[in-house]
Amino acid sequence: MSSGGNDGGDLLALRLDEFLDALAATTPVPASGVAAAVVGAMAAELVAMTARTTTGWGDSAGVAAQARALASRLRPLAAADAAAFARVLELRADANLDPRDLGPALERAADIPLQIADACAATAELAALAAERAVGHERADAVAAAALAEGATCAAAALVLANLTTVTGDARSSHADKLVHIAAAARQRALEAT
Repeated sequence: MSSGGNDGGDLLALRLDEFLDALAATTPVPASGVAAAVVGAMAAELVAMTARTTTGWGDSAGVAAQARALASRLRPLAAADAAAFARVLELRADANLDPRDLGPALERAADIPLQIADACAATAELAALAAERAVGHERADAVAAAALAEGATCAAAALVLANLTTVTGDARSSHADKLVHIAAAARQRALEAT
């Protein structure tokens, strides 16, 4: 599953040490879906920084803007993942649960990580492009961003599979697998640029 105690609404307001403590707590929320979204957003911001500081690259402003947009897309997905997973846990703990309520909650708990994986894979591709254009420490930052984005893509894709209530072969699981391959190829491209 992706993320239980905290419903996710205030996660983004935490200081980094508080956020890490929340991840390590004995409560089931926040968990890996939240972490994947936050790592993906961090990777996207590294890409934006790399693009803005790389000289002589005509498309750098556009890449920086795309990376910032991906980070902005991932931030609310962290809280949405926590809330969706908290809802699944709440329903499972309810002795009077109507089984028809759990299915839609699990569907949402699969859809949000798929959105996270999609944004993270796109971030990995932008990071590879930045690695190909950057020099010096900026290139190292772009390679790091590609690796972080790939890891976040893999984590989120695993949650898609864990949260699906449908049979194997669901289009979302196939899409998640495709995103993992895209992110891996982007990370490899970024490494080859060094």
